[in-house]
Amino acid sequence: MRARALFAALLVTLATAQAPAQARQAPPPDGRYLVGRGIADATGEVADVGMMGYGRLDQQAEGLHNRLRARSFVIAEPHGGERVLLVVVDSPMIFSSVHQAVLRRLAEYYGDLYTERNVLLTGTHTHAGPGGYSHHLLYNLTTLGFHRKTFDAIVDGIVESVRRAHQDLAPGSLTLSHAELTTASVNRSRQAFDRNPAAERAFFPDAIDPQTSLLRVEREGTPVGAINWFATHNTSMSGDNRLVSADNKGYAAYHWEREVAGADYREGEPGFVSAFAQTNAGDMSPNLDLRPPTTPEDFAATREIGLRQYEAAASQLNTRGRRMSGGIDSRLVYIDMSDVEVLPEFTGDGRPHRTCEPAVGAAMAAGSTEDGPAFPTFAEGSNPLWDTVSGSVLYTASPRLRDCQAPKGVVVPIGAMNAVYPWVARRVPVQLVRIGGLYLIGIPGEVTIAAGLRLRRTVARIVGADVRDVLVAGYSNGYFHYVTTPQEYDAQHYEGGSTLFGRWQLPALRQTAAELATALRDGRELRPGQPPADLSRNQLSPQPPVLLDTPMPGTAFGDVLTQPSPSYPPGSRVRVTFSGAHPSNDLRRGGTYLEVQRREGQGWRTVADDGDWSTIFRFTRTGPTTSEITVTWDVPASAKGTYRVRYHGDARDALGRVRSFTGTSTQFQVNR
Repeated sequence: MRARALFAALLVTLATAQAPAQARQAPPPDGRYLVGRGIADATGEVADVGMMGYGRLDQQAEGLHNRLRARSFVIAEPHGGERVLLVVVDSPMIFSSVHQAVLRRLAEYYGDLYTERNVLLTGTHTHAGPGGYSHHLLYNLTTLGFHRKTFDAIVDGIVESVRRAHQDLAPGSLTLSHAELTTASVNRSRQAFDRNPAAERAFFPDAIDPQTSLLRVEREGTPVGAINWFATHNTSMSGDNRLVSADNKGYAAYHWEREVAGADYREGEPGFVSAFAQTNAGDMSPNLDLRPPTTPEDFAATREIGLRQYEAAASQLNTRGRRMSGGIDSRLVYIDMSDVEVLPEFTGDGRPHRTCEPAVGAAMAAGSTEDGPAFPTFAEGSNPLWDTVSGSVLYTASPRLRDCQAPKGVVVPIGAMNAVYPWVARRVPVQLVRIGGLYLIGIPGEVTIAAGLRLRRTVARIVGADVRDVLVAGYSNGYFHYVTTPQEYDAQHYEGGSTLFGRWQLPALRQTAAELATALRDGRELRPGQPPADLSRNQLSPQPPVLLDTPMPGTAFGDVLTQPSPSYPPGSRVRVTFSGAHPSNDLRRGGTYLEVQRREGQGWRTVADDGDWSTIFRFTRTGPTTSEITVTWDVPASAKGTYRVRYHGDARDALGRVRSFTGTSTQFQVNR
């Protein structure tokens, strides 16, 4: 009886293990999928909020250059098969706070249709976005705590874009293509990169990852959307910039959608939707001269690097590419990065090792000197004082932490601080998504190109894919700083100092990626494990809200303080100043703070708003409760006719009531 029972159980096990694999390998043989596209505003606060990325307390937002967008793509097998949701957000990072909130909201609308397993949220990593939306304290220090309005705007924008993509589902085809772009990135840590094995250096002969990949969406032979992946930091806007901006990747998307395809963000239909996502951009800088950008030159640099990414992506529309066919699938697990036992086959030295509690290195405190330095008393590489202090303290306090983090000069043992208050994430998601022959490895951090190559090769070997078709989706579903190879880690440049969980962090991620790839290949489900704790009720928000607005003396809200000139030639800049109120009274998500309008017959038509590259909305405090709003518009070469500028504001009175108002400039002519 025992033998028969064992044999029967074995048959059941084999049947249940093979059935999912067969079901997911079958569809769709003709390369047809259901695809939906959606785009929505996810901007957040644009004044009196710390900006995220450079870690500078003085970088408080003072206005808006262009709105931040969430772009969503639902890709599904027909007839109720598997699906995945890809969301690319013009955001510095996707923290676990956002990941959790979005999943909860999607569950309210769609039940178990969109889950942690098949939803990939990724940020473009602009350093010109508002911060204060993490639930971990380290990232809210320079933003003076948690900012509920910014958090809600990001979550609401993502969810709105998903709902639009879900409603847009229709038959379509997917084509994957690859090209090279060598003029939009440079390795900012070349000495660290050069420590890697010769085979990896040979794969990247210029020490950059030039691969630009495009997944284009077509309906009846017409392109209606595209996702591009290319590795370069979204740091063309400088740390001295005070305007919220989507930076170079945001400009690439805006240019394709708005300036080329003619999409109108003010309309409900998505039009052409293009997302420019990150890959392994950890050591890739857009500042080709290896100097931090400066203001106002950063506007031109942002446009140029964005334009190069657009051109490399758009040129692939004319290439044959690879028509996607085959199934849709995904896997996700949560791992405690502070305590992963890494097997010898992944460590590289033939011995097992463990990751450890997170620690900040001196090189992290120094910042990236090529994109934006931080504290002046620290340096990338050797820090003799801190190395000595770190070694002495850790030798006594925690030999295991010392050995795991070596040769890092530990400045802040931030893992120990987590016991008092949650400073950084320890439990993080790692994900693998399959779309036909494309594989995306979702990593919640900034992966260097060599570290990315090791992850890509690990997955490619298991699933039998070309390494070009396996991409690292960095900045996805959470954030835990950097991922370097052990060799790069030893150099202790900024990236190594920011690899929080020690020298064996990448091997631990490769081991996890291998587990995901094996399960996906075999059609085997994985238990996701314990997700991060929900910290939403444990937030500090010390920055006071807006209490009162009063107009400039002798004026009413919306009055024009500085009128435009009577006429302008194309290529000039129009400037209008209004008596204003604080923009945080109403973020106008999905709307606009400004309009540039052209007279058409007896009416007016809006030709630009605060989401356009040509406009700037700047907030200036002139007193405790008074403020000025300055609107500028760069007149396009094609402009001609009669124009005016409008400002839409919202003022808070002493009783806390908020009243909307509008100011309108005098008319002016544009003559060619």
